[in-house]
Amino acid sequence: MTATEAPLRFLRLWQTLGVLLIGFAVYLSLMPDPIQVPVEQGDKYGHMLAYATLMFWFAQIYPGQRVRMAWAVAFVALGIELEFLQRLTDYRTFEISDMVADAFGVCVGWLAAPPRLPHALRYIEARWPGGS
Repeated sequence: MTATEAPLRFLRLWQTLGVLLIGFAVYLSLMPDPIQVPVEQGDKYGHMLAYATLMFWFAQIYPGQRVRMAWAVAFVALGIELEFLQRLTDYRTFEISDMVADAFGVCVGWLAAPPRLPHALRYIEARWPGGS
């Protein structure tokens, strides 16, 4: 964010939705019957999409490079932790390749975040009634 950009109008909403996205990712990672993506190694695409979404979302809320790096490290750590938690269950499997897919997704989300792609949250806020 540059000095001329105003803070997000709905910051608390975006933060709350972000926390819900994290909770949803945790739920999907630990639920007994995971969603099946009908292609070979489809679960890896799911991992990449989930972690790219998380990183993209939080990179819009927190534009500073240091804060983005902290979120990126946190999301990679979350992916690793969830794999170890899956190992403790009798219905999920531990896969290092899932950790790699998570980390790759974080990288994709970072690269897709503003300023490279448009700022989706600012776009929504500008079109919301009373937006600038």
